[in-house]
Amino acid sequence: MIKIITANLNGIRSAERKAFFSWFATQDADFLCVQELKAQLADMTPTLHSPDGYQGHFHYAQKKGYSGTGLYTRHTPKNVQIGFGNDEFDAEGRYVALYFPRLIILSVYLPSGSSSPDRQAAKFRFLDVFMPYLINLRKTAQANGQEIVLCGDINIAHQEIDLKNWKGNIKNSGFLPEERAWLTRLFDEGGYVDVFRYIDPRPEQYTWWSQRGAAYEKNVGWRIDYQIATPGLAHTVQNTLIYKEQKFSDHAPLSMQYAFSLD
Repeated sequence: MIKIITANLNGIRSAERKAFFSWFATQDADFLCVQELKAQLADMTPTLHSPDGYQGHFHYAQKKGYSGTGLYTRHTPKNVQIGFGNDEFDAEGRYVALYFPRLIILSVYLPSGSSSPDRQAAKFRFLDVFMPYLINLRKTAQANGQEIVLCGDINIAHQEIDLKNWKGNIKNSGFLPEERAWLTRLFDEGGYVDVFRYIDPRPEQYTWWSQRGAAYEKNVGWRIDYQIATPGLAHTVQNTLIYKEQKFSDHAPLSMQYAFSLD
């Protein structure tokens, strides 16, 4: 069995002050994928960089206090990849990958387009370059006998079931038809699986809540944090859990357990 947790921290130092790493120490996870570090290497204390029993690998944004991704593991990878080879988005710290003999695990933070038309345009540019990358990565992994799991904040709710107020958000970033179609293509043409929906068909299962209007208390949320895997791994999933009661940021950690061996 392997246990994987993904969490957008909305600032790793803020999450630490809210006891995120104390909670993580109780989880017995093999991997923790984190997004939105909002930190640089100089900000990373030993607890943040290498919690007890784990090694951390990070992609820091060039802009201070912005973006950033990380991946903690208690297993030594055979290779580490920081960035996916695109200058514009690698400067924003959006991709970490660890390679094992049978598994490639990614921590990814897709851009949000909600702040301005310019950022929405950047999000579309990201989607345009990231899709062929993921399709090619799957072909390479398949040839090498590896599975892939992409963990992270995708900033897209795929279907109407994945957000509370879908009718009011059809024209808003995160639920635009073009964004939703991108995920559909990833699952259909790309051959990846939305692992949460594979195992849990229930409505009102969300991972992010606006900080306005008591959205968290009323569970008016969005499911925008994912574990997306190739079928050979996805179909081994045993259980999943959204840790809504642990309030470390405006996102909730998402956990999956797989009946899968790394070697």
